Amino acid sequence: MNTPAHMLKRALQWVEPVLVLLACLALWWFASHGEWVSRVFMPTPEATWDSLRSGFSANPGADSADLRVASWQTFVRMLLGWGLASLIGVALGALIGMSPVARDWIAPTLEFLRPLPASAVLPLAISIFGLSPGMVLFVVSFGAMWPVLLATVQGLANVEPRLREVAAALQMSRTAFAWKIGLPATLPDILAGMRLSMTVSLIVAVVGEMIASQPGLGQAILLAARSFRASELFAGIVLLGALGFVSNAVLATLEHRLLRWQRP
Repeated sequence: MNTPAHMLKRALQWVEPVLVLLACLALWWFASHGEWVSRVFMPTPEATWDSLRSGFSANPGADSADLRVASWQTFVRMLLGWGLASLIGVALGALIGMSPVARDWIAPTLEFLRPLPASAVLPLAISIFGLSPGMVLFVVSFGAMWPVLLATVQGLANVEPRLREVAAALQMSRTAFAWKIGLPATLPDILAGMRLSMTVSLIVAVVGEMIASQPGLGQAILLAARSFRASELFAGIVLLGALGFVSNAVLATLEHRLLRWQRP
């Protein structure tokens, strides 16, 4: 119900984060203009904004990265890796989570592989795929798969016992139980794992671009850092933050709509 108190509460939910963001921008402005840190390493907000405008202009300068193209390349790489990771994570998680025997046998292996950072797999991926886009996609998928996989396994393992009793009374097959009861009941866990997976895929995509010299925001940031172009470096960081924020917001909105049945 849209009462004045409810509307005021919703407005404050937006105002407070905006005030925190403005405070951070003000601190950045004072730190850069007061030269608390050398401008070689910390540009002003105005210089960063100019680099953003130049990078998104139709004809960026010879020394400026085309941030439109770089942002799109990173976004596509992140999205492909996340999609592949989600597909594999849900499929493997369903196979493992539906079988207590499989969980008992495979759980130690999962616990061994799960803590491995994706960057540790880069040398192996490079030896297999070389410095190619396929290598980066493999590493992104590997790093982003674990939140979805583990969330699916955990969700299916903790399905309400009464639902299993109903499925047994109806003589449902294991596949039918997974499609009609197990996965829908596990959907909140899966969606939470997919949101975390999206963040991981962005991080690993950027690291892969830096190490494998693949075009994207990661490479643009690395080249700016090596050339001491601090404003372009900060512009790339701002774009990465914006990309992560928008991606998470879209997934949060989809999650909110898909889980409407949970709300009273």
